[in-house]
Amino acid sequence: MTFHCGIALLRGINVGRAKRVAMADLRTLFEELGFTDVRTVLNSGNVVFGSPVHAPAPAAAAIEEALVRRLGVAARVMVRSGEQLGAIVAANPLVAQSTDHARLVTFILSDGSHAPLLAPLAEHDWAPGALAVGKDAVYVWCPDGVLDSAAAAAVSKVLGDSTTARNWNTVTKLHALCTARG
Repeated sequence: MTFHCGIALLRGINVGRAKRVAMADLRTLFEELGFTDVRTVLNSGNVVFGSPVHAPAPAAAAIEEALVRRLGVAARVMVRSGEQLGAIVAANPLVAQSTDHARLVTFILSDGSHAPLLAPLAEHDWAPGALAVGKDAVYVWCPDGVLDSAAAAAVSKVLGDSTTARNWNTVTKLHALCTARG
């Protein structure tokens, strides 16, 4: 059976005191679901894994169900293939202008149908920050920090829980881990 690299992004895991999940338990859960070479990245719900060839949506649904059933945690899960994350990385038009990649935020869209909802936000001047809408992600440069970013708040308000956000350092680290797996 052929396996490919997948990335799972769990929304809201280990943020504050809610939805606490030990990374060892998360790795075990993924292995019990049949994923291989499971690696968690940071303590915030990022998992890189080997996966049989199948669509990301069924994998996300299986992970969400297992999280509730085995760990008692309800969390939205988005799964992307290494190729899909690579396309998100390649499409970011704000990399050159960001001077701190910890403040360059990528909102991963649950599906491409959400991008048109964000078109009005792309027309707004967010200076000194910036916002760009891509096919599968929204990129927000937050020079004053994410918590003080009106653009990031606007994206969150429009999308609600149909997105999960990661800073650019994390996105590129996840992509590099998939790329290294071949």
